[in-house]
Amino acid sequence: MQPTPAEVARTLAAGHLPAVAHIACRPGPIPVRHVTDAQGHVLLLSPADGAFSTALRPQPGTDDTAMVLDITDVPPVAGSPGLGRVWVSGWAKRLEGDEALQATLEYAEIDASGDLLDVGDSQVLHRMDVAEVRFERNEKLVDVDPDDFAVASPDPLRQIEFDLITDLADHHLAEMSAYVRRQLGSTFQPKDEPRVVRMDRYGFLVRLDEKLARLAFPRPVTDRHDLAHLLHPVLCHRCGS
Repeated sequence: MQPTPAEVARTLAAGHLPAVAHIACRPGPIPVRHVTDAQGHVLLLSPADGAFSTALRPQPGTDDTAMVLDITDVPPVAGSPGLGRVWVSGWAKRLEGDEALQATLEYAEIDASGDLLDVGDSQVLHRMDVAEVRFERNEKLVDVDPDDFAVASPDPLRQIEFDLITDLADHHLAEMSAYVRRQLGSTFQPKDEPRVVRMDRYGFLVRLDEKLARLAFPRPVTDRHDLAHLLHPVLCHRCGS
């Protein structure tokens, strides 16, 4: 198993990667902070008098503005392949009153930024209702259904992927190398030590000389503790024998 395009798109749009906004009939792109809430709406946090908030001021007679959020993956370590790029399109509306308060709480569940304390004063929140999602990887463009995007969940390991990969490289390289070689059997034995270069809930990607191989977990993992439990037989191979 491996992540679906909807799951990768939600992971990229979760709120932990830099993003820029392209706003209809406005110069840009404009950097903006964001998260995607549990319902699949994009929340956008910005200074009340900043370029982004100014550009999103709706035309007379309307209360929202068309925009595209553009997010490109940042690989966790050197040699890691990128997950791709996602464009999330929709209509953004400034939130006020109770809506802004509720959105502030939802934003804080994902990114507890201190600027959230100033929402309604020097900071504002906009919510973008998603109308279209496009995901690109390796020059292949995929249209993701907005409903699939809304119900997909971001990968639980993405925020700690760097820590996990560097820990394996620094402390468990021999065990992981032996495990990978056992999985490969006699079909392919790399000259260099196999190295984990990406991880997600479904498995990990290993660099084998100039090739990449994906090894799957027996089941999707839910968090770091669950991953540690699943990897214990791998990292302590002699313990399980």
